[in-house]
Amino acid sequence: MTKVDVLLGLQWGDEGKGKIVDVLTGDYDLIARFQGGPNAGHTLEFDGQKHVLHTIPSGIFHPNTMNLIGNGVIIDVLILHRELTKLIDKGAIPSKNLLISKKAHLIIPTHRMLDAAYERSKGEMKIGSTLKGIGPTYTDKVARNGLRIGDFLTANFMEKYQNLKEKHLQILDSYGFEYQTETIEGMSLEEYEKQWFSAIETVRTIPFVDSEHYINQQLKAGKRVLAEGAQGSLLDIDFGSYPFVTSSNTISAAVCTGLGIAPNKVGKVYGVFKAYCTRVGSGPFPTELSNDTGQLLRDNGHEYGSTTGRPRRCGWLDLPALRYAIMLNGVTDLIITKADVMDSFETIDVCTHYNIDGEIVDMIPYELNNAGIEPVFKSLEGWKTNISAINKIELLPTTFMDYIRFVEQEAEVPVTIVSTGPDREQTIIR
Repeated sequence: MTKVDVLLGLQWGDEGKGKIVDVLTGDYDLIARFQGGPNAGHTLEFDGQKHVLHTIPSGIFHPNTMNLIGNGVIIDVLILHRELTKLIDKGAIPSKNLLISKKAHLIIPTHRMLDAAYERSKGEMKIGSTLKGIGPTYTDKVARNGLRIGDFLTANFMEKYQNLKEKHLQILDSYGFEYQTETIEGMSLEEYEKQWFSAIETVRTIPFVDSEHYINQQLKAGKRVLAEGAQGSLLDIDFGSYPFVTSSNTISAAVCTGLGIAPNKVGKVYGVFKAYCTRVGSGPFPTELSNDTGQLLRDNGHEYGSTTGRPRRCGWLDLPALRYAIMLNGVTDLIITKADVMDSFETIDVCTHYNIDGEIVDMIPYELNNAGIEPVFKSLEGWKTNISAINKIELLPTTFMDYIRFVEQEAEVPVTIVSTGPDREQTIIR
C-alpha cells in the first residue's frame, strides 16, 4: 500500500503552494485538498497564462490526475461554480477529473453575513478576515449545526437550509446587523442566495463521493496521492498566532481528519516557504519591515492577495518560526520559493533568534502576540543576479547557494526544490 505525501505552507500562507503542486502533479495519481475553503488563493502560471484556484486542488489542469475536495474543506457553491466555469472556458474538464466529498461542509450566504458582523464587532481587534464565511461555517460544523455537500441529495434539504438560515438571522439581529440592507459582493442577501441556489446545478455535475473510502481504496490499489494544504502553518487554529489565525488546522496532522486516512499512511511532508516572510491581515509579525525595504519586497514580489487583493505585510525570513513549523509538521523536504524577488539586494537579513526582554530564545513563545519581542538578525551577502532564467542548480550563484545551505543548516532539513519564478518551468529539482 502506498502512502499519502503532504504539501503545505510553513509561514502565514501565500508561500506558492499551488505552483509547486502543479509542478509535482505529474508524479501523482490523485491530488486532494484537506482543509480550508475559498479563502485560499493558489496561483498557477504556465503557457503565458495565470490561473487562481480557491477551492479546487491545484492538479486540475493535468487531465490524467484525479483531484479531490476532501471532507475537511468547506465550500461556497457559488464561488465553486465560478471557478468551474473558468476552468471549462480554459479547456479543463472538471467533470472528468474532480471529485467532491459528501462530508465537505457548505458555506451558505448567511455565513458570509455572520463573518462581516463578527469582524465589524471586533473593532480595532479585527483579525483581517477574508469575509468568505470561513469562521462561521467551521463554527457550525463544530456546533453540529452545519450542512454538507451530501445534504443536496436528501429530500429535506430546503428544510435544513431554512432552519440554519433562521438561526443565522437571529444572531445577526442580536448584533444589530441590518441584513436587509447589507450586501455580499455588492448583492443583497436575496440576490446572492438566488445565485447560490442556481450554482448548485453546476456543482452537481461533479461526482460526490464517500471520500474516505475512495482515498483508502486508491492507496490500496497502489495509487500515488498528494495532499494539498491551504493557508499556512502559522495560521493553524491550535498552533498559530491565536486569535489571528484561520479557523481550521493547517498542519500535517489535519490530513488524517481532513481526508480520512490513518497517521501511518502519511509519507513525505513537503514544506513550502518563501525566502522572506509575508502576512495578510492583523497579528504578530516579528520580522516585518515597515520601510522602503518592505515596500521593495512587496513590489518585486507582487505581494497582493490573490483572493482579496489586499497588500501583504513583508519582512525578512524568520528561522524560529520556520523551525517551529518544521517541528509541528514533521517536514522531510523543504521547498524555497520567490528567492528571485531579492535578486537586486546587496545584503539579506535572516532572523535567527528572538530577544525577549533581554533573553535570547530560538523558538516561538506563547507570548508572541505581546510587545517586547525583537528579532536577532544575521546578515548574508546577496546574490545580485537574475536567477529567474536559471534552470540548473549548478548555475545558481555561489552566494545564493550559501543562503540555501545556511537555511538547511539552521532548519536541519534539506531544500530539495528551488522555485526561481512563478511559471511552472521556473523550478529546479535538487
